Amino acid sequence: MTTTKPAPPSAPPSAVVHRATRSFSALAPQRTRHTLLTTAAVLAAAIIWAGVSAGSGTVLIQALVTGILTGGIYSLIAMGLTLIYGVLHIINFANGAMVGLAMYLTLTFVDGTGGMHPYIALIVVVPAMLALGAVLQAILLNPVMRAPLQVQLLITIGIALAVENILLLVYGPNPRSVALPGNRAVKIFGAAVELSRIYALVGAMILVAVLWLVLQKTRTGTAVRAVSANPEGARLVGINIKRIYVLTFAIGTAAAGAAGVLIAPFSTIEPTAGSIFNLTAFVVVVLGGMGNVPGALVGGFVVGLTEQLGALIMPGQSSLLAVFIVFLVVLFARPTGVFGRAS
Repeated sequence: MTTTKPAPPSAPPSAVVHRATRSFSALAPQRTRHTLLTTAAVLAAAIIWAGVSAGSGTVLIQALVTGILTGGIYSLIAMGLTLIYGVLHIINFANGAMVGLAMYLTLTFVDGTGGMHPYIALIVVVPAMLALGAVLQAILLNPVMRAPLQVQLLITIGIALAVENILLLVYGPNPRSVALPGNRAVKIFGAAVELSRIYALVGAMILVAVLWLVLQKTRTGTAVRAVSANPEGARLVGINIKRIYVLTFAIGTAAAGAAGVLIAPFSTIEPTAGSIFNLTAFVVVVLGGMGNVPGALVGGFVVGLTEQLGALIMPGQSSLLAVFIVFLVVLFARPTGVFGRAS
């Protein structure tokens, strides 16, 4: 009589998810350190080149300060975009339209309250955008999550076109603006900077920190990271995948909405205003690594600085030219992004 040896016990589902969430976290310290040092070295070389081209330390400092302030906003916009891709694996072409919608909601809030401070609109606009994102995911995207990728792409493009045309119908084509009470220029290391841009950077960094804390320190954040890293393992331990999809898309939309409120006081508000931010956010996400939240934060600052330094190195050209040159170089040299990892 023969006996069969019992198979070794497989890892419990909770262990599977635990290992999966660890893979979603930040890159290994040694690799991250090497990447950051390389990025810093390239930026340092670009700063020296830009300084020589500008011929003025004041102009260079102005470009650096403006690049950092702009980069913080790019990071916030890209944060929601990369989070949605990391969990849902959807490239959200409606992200820019959500930024534009939030700008108009801010305008409506300020006009409707008789000129109240536009940043107070955050307490109204962000929850509204959170709810809108949840509805869009639950009604339009959840039913097609198993469909081919192009179906989801077309839906997000359709959402963007619908939002932009509704804004055009309701508000008209004329550019609008929002005034920030007490807005004035201040000096930072000799560079003149409007208070609205400083407020926007501080607000963006606070919101990025809150998002990181939610993802890293809460049970909901753990569930989101588990679904991103191993959907099947997450399902085995009872996580509602569709609910996490709804929550993730809602958070990404709310991040775009918050960015729209923060940039409204120093941006021209028109129905297609979010399109340029959409394009830049995609560059940030690819540079930082698709689905890599810390990478999006660093990538935003890199793109903001590249924009400003490129304008000094190549005067007379579009500020986006240098950004797309860097973008193409990264795509050829490292298709997974500067901070991304191969699947």
